[in-house]
Amino acid sequence: MFQFTEDCRTGIKEIDAEHEYLFELLNRAYALASADIQKDQYRQLKDIIGELDNYAEQHFEHEEAYMEKIRDPELILQRSQHAYFREKILAFDFANIDDTEDQQHVLTDLVAFLAKWLYRHILGSDILIGKLPPLEEWMIRENPCEFTDDYLVGIDLIDKEHRELFRIVERADQLVKSFDSSSSYDKIMAILQELKEYTKEHFRDEEEYMESIRYEGLDAQKRAHEAFIDKLENVNLNEIEEHPEEYLQKLLEFLLGWLINHILYTDKKIPNGITY
Repeated sequence: MFQFTEDCRTGIKEIDAEHEYLFELLNRAYALASADIQKDQYRQLKDIIGELDNYAEQHFEHEEAYMEKIRDPELILQRSQHAYFREKILAFDFANIDDTEDQQHVLTDLVAFLAKWLYRHILGSDILIGKLPPLEEWMIRENPCEFTDDYLVGIDLIDKEHRELFRIVERADQLVKSFDSSSSYDKIMAILQELKEYTKEHFRDEEEYMESIRYEGLDAQKRAHEAFIDKLENVNLNEIEEHPEEYLQKLLEFLLGWLINHILYTDKKIPNGITY
């Protein structure tokens, strides 16, 4: 069964309660897919898909209304992720489930999609709700990419690698601000590739350290890291070609905001050599 763990909580009561119910629906689908005796589950599967669609619509409406109210800078990104989720659920609704074998295939795919999407969406996007300052406040800072003492976690290797991540993001940010369509595109893509590779290396080092001290928050950290890497690996190349400056600026704001939030609210909890 899939657990709605503490690291999945946004601290917003209504949103957390609705996320918990989405996990309940995920576990109902998992229970059907794991049943020992294979029988016709057409009605149960249809009911779960229908409830997922209806409840997700209700939840996304509440979540987006809350984000609009607080002028959250991630609202546009959230809307696109929500639309993608509903499109996928609609595809499951139209899938052929006339016989038990078809039903089993759809259930397996549904569970895999829900588990991956929910964890990555919540840990990669929803935990930022209400924690990022409005974009206009970000942009009036002299250098929003500066690594300050506020971000130090007190573990030398991790602090060193965090500082390097900020340097890479700052280089990308400077290129976007002086964007020249004839020369900047390839340079930015190269920096994004560098950021992806260095981030993977950093997360690997960080996870090895947490493993060495038997840190109880390791699993939650791994899920958060996967969500961030997933964002880097799914850069929309079409959007970059059509609206390069706008898309890249929003991407960098997300990446920087995620790093700041992750360091301040997650990495700072990592103990310095204390075992559990």
